[in-house]
Amino acid sequence: MATAEQLKSLIRSHFSEDPERFFTIALQVAAHEAHQGHGAVAHDIRKIVDKARQQKGSAVVLRFPKDMHGLVRVEMPKVSLSELVLPQQLLLRIKRIIREYRQQDKLKMHGLIHRRKILLTGPPGTGKTMTARVLAKEIKLKLYTIQVDKLVTKFMGETSAKLRQIFELIQQEKGIYLFDEFDAIGGERSLDNDVGEMRRVLNAYLQFIEQDTSDSLIIAATNSPNLLDKALFRRYDDVLHFKHPQKEERKLLIQNVLASFIASRFQWKNVLSISDKLSHAEIDQACRDAIKQAILADKKKVNAKLLHQMLVERKDSYNSRKG
Repeated sequence: MATAEQLKSLIRSHFSEDPERFFTIALQVAAHEAHQGHGAVAHDIRKIVDKARQQKGSAVVLRFPKDMHGLVRVEMPKVSLSELVLPQQLLLRIKRIIREYRQQDKLKMHGLIHRRKILLTGPPGTGKTMTARVLAKEIKLKLYTIQVDKLVTKFMGETSAKLRQIFELIQQEKGIYLFDEFDAIGGERSLDNDVGEMRRVLNAYLQFIEQDTSDSLIIAATNSPNLLDKALFRRYDDVLHFKHPQKEERKLLIQNVLASFIASRFQWKNVLSISDKLSHAEIDQACRDAIKQAILADKKKVNAKLLHQMLVERKDSYNSRKG
């Protein structure tokens, strides 16, 4: 039999019209029944939830004001946790965010709040945006990406007004909200080249995020954490640092992307050497370029020589950008 707290949570989620929360708690009840040895009951509950989810579908419904269209992009990502190739310690921290969200009611019973304000830092293409998509997929929430370049305007007060609208949306529409390239509004307030308007925008953001008590997850991502105002860091429940993939991570990433296209007796040494210092995104694209070349040449496999060539091209592009 479900616990009293589970029953109360089910009722609350039903009357608050939160189907995903209802599904999550129902699955917790199923797990509880299975633990009690009631396998048939647990199976029936899971079957009911799966059927309801299929009927509900994954249609994205937009309910925010018309003047916010173009400012916020919404999607239902399909990138699962198994596709994320990161250091084990970083994966464990991402899994902890997911686990805390799924079991937030248990934490709230003890006066604790799950991690829901996250800062992601690191070079471009190292998995920050993909991590936001994975969190959305695993937690089963829509991902709202804030177009920061469209948020910042030249008109006095307009950026802060838009920011207020976004935080009102965060309160009204539960989801995962990604502020990408966040340093555009989160820059250090004491920088000499800063202007008064941007200081006001940052102050507004600090106030909004401090006061936010929604059920949404707020994620800020930046390639330049050194540019961020120091006051931002204590506003976040967790700060995750991303780096270029190490040798074993590069190998796993290549295996995942090439999949059935990878040749037998693949010569890894040169491939892993040339891919050093490249980002996840650059390696991923090199693998896809190699697959396209193989298909166009009527070949069924990608060998190390072909992938090496594609990685060299990516490396040259990377070095030219640095220069």
